[in-house]
Parts: sequence; C-alpha cells; structure tokens
Amino acid sequence: MAVTDAAIDRIKQMILSGELAPGSRLPKEADLAGRLGLSRNSLREAVRALTLINVLDVRQGDGTYVTSLEPNLLLDAMAFVVDFQRDDTVLQFFQVRRILEPAATAMAATEMTDAEIAELREILASLPENPSVAELVDNDLRFHRRIAEGSGNAVLCSLLGCLSGPNTRARVWEGLVRENALERTREQHAAICEAIASRRPEVARAWATVHVADVEEWLRRVPD
Repeated sequence: MAVTDAAIDRIKQMILSGELAPGSRLPKEADLAGRLGLSRNSLREAVRALTLINVLDVRQGDGTYVTSLEPNLLLDAMAFVVDFQRDDTVLQFFQVRRILEPAATAMAATEMTDAEIAELREILASLPENPSVAELVDNDLRFHRRIAEGSGNAVLCSLLGCLSGPNTRARVWEGLVRENALERTREQHAAICEAIASRRPEVARAWATVHVADVEEWLRRVPD
C-alpha cells in the first residue's frame, strides 16, 4: 500500500472507531503524524485527498475538522465524477434510476406531509403553458427532487441527485427532438403526484416506473 493510501486508511479508521467524531478537530499536524508513524508530507497528502471527498474540512488559521459526514455531503464527490460520464453510458444511468426512483416515489406516498404534497402541486402548476426546453427540464428536476426529499431517506435522495447529470442531458435532448415530450411529461407527472397525494404507494411506484422507462425506451430507439 502506498504511503499516502496508508495515511488515508489510518485517518479513516480513527473516524470509523469513533476516535474522531463528526465535527471534531484533528490533532495538530506534528502530533498526528508522530502518533500515526507518518511523515508530515504523507499526512498532508492524505488530508488533501480526504478534503476533496468532503470527509475533512481544512479551515485556514483554525485547523482541520471532520465534516458532518452527511450523505449529501459525501456523495457530492460521486456526483462530480458522474458528470464526466460519456453520453454512451446514459442508458446505464437510466437503468439505475429505474431501480431507485420508483422506490423513492412509493416511500414519498407514505412519508410526505400534506404541506410537502402542496409544494409538489405548486411545482407542477408553475410550468408555463408553452415552456422552453430549459424551463421544462428545470421543472422536471425540481419535481423529482421534491419527491426524493419526500421519501425521508437522505441516502436515497443523494443517490438520485448524483444521477441528475446524465439524466438532465437526456431530458434536454428529449425536449428538443421528441414529439409530444411536453404532453407526456405533464401527464405522467400529474399521475405520479395524484398517486402520492392519495397515499397509494404501489400506484406511485408504477407511474414512476412508467415515467422513467418511457424516456429510457425512447433513448434506445433514437439513432446514435
């Protein structure tokens, strides 16, 4: 194992064991390096790497802290990497979304409050009669984000957020070239919203599956 990798692993073990709790400050560099049997350069490299993935937070003039380690924070790094995926992998991302999003939608049908459902309806109502592609995609993203948040599962919500990059590109493409894209989106979003509002999780799951699969199947048919 490379020296920097070993340093990363040792800091990780300190966090996992509870020796370093979320929000706690790391010991001074010289003290921590000596304690772990590492050079200060190796420790610095490890800290840089863990800062990039939001495990550590270096505060200039204050010290280095363990972050909150919340899922949305840790999965930000995954979202960054996902955005670099090529368009020829977009179908694979839709396959993953087709597994996760119906589950989140079913959970939202039992977990969302009446106020949150009212917010979901407001998102639908805010879409203009003849929206631009940008307005349609933005509304779509807000609609699905509200449902993911309404699932009550922060990890699932963060994972779905990570998939938004490839899915957004596909949505833009669909909005530009697919006939009746707006009508399909309105109809399916309304059906999903009503299933959630009426507290029917399996119906909500079914409509979410139809919604994601509809775009996925269209992508399979369009020319490369």
